[in-house]
Amino acid sequence: MRRPARSSKRTPRPAPEPPAGAKTARGAATQIALVHAARKIFERDGFLDARIADITAEAETATGSFYTYFNSKEEIFEAVVDLLSEEGLHPPSMAYLDGAERDFDKLIERHHRDYLEIYQRNAKMMAVIEEVTSISEHFLHWRTQQAQKYIEANVAAVRNLQRAGLVDKKLDPLLATRALSAMVSRSAFITFVLEGEDRKAVGGLSKTLTRLWVNALGLRQ
Repeated sequence: MRRPARSSKRTPRPAPEPPAGAKTARGAATQIALVHAARKIFERDGFLDARIADITAEAETATGSFYTYFNSKEEIFEAVVDLLSEEGLHPPSMAYLDGAERDFDKLIERHHRDYLEIYQRNAKMMAVIEEVTSISEHFLHWRTQQAQKYIEANVAAVRNLQRAGLVDKKLDPLLATRALSAMVSRSAFITFVLEGEDRKAVGGLSKTLTRLWVNALGLRQ
């Protein structure tokens, strides 16, 4: 008797159960300590060579307790990146440009300078983020989703400025903001990660990026 042919479709594996997480003040402190420890280990060893045992040793907690708070090394890495995002580590949003304020150069330059200073302080971690983005489709998707709200704010701002007659109406707001945001973040990566420039580079780079933004959008002062 012939056996029925196996189906080529695989049953998807169920998603892992989320860890219980911190339920007490002490647990919350341990979870935070793990995140800060993970950052040190990622910066020291890179993502691929970082070990959970090293993270827990740095946090001065038992290796087994790691899984009370995180499912994997990937998950705690995302927690570290979340912490950086809270510090403002995203290309600057143009949501503040509504057409009422006309001193665009100073506003945009200030935001560029703030972003570049934060980026420079976190250059080691940014190098690791680039590493993980290049090897993990999941993290690439997650990072894109995290940045989406900034892109949406910029698109809305460009549209407002176009309605006010201050920006070239032929520009596609989405494509323009994607290009400008990518220009800023990539310039920061080259300057502070690849070339390791010092603080003096922030002023010149922020002025240059601002001029490129203003010219690219055709902003009328």
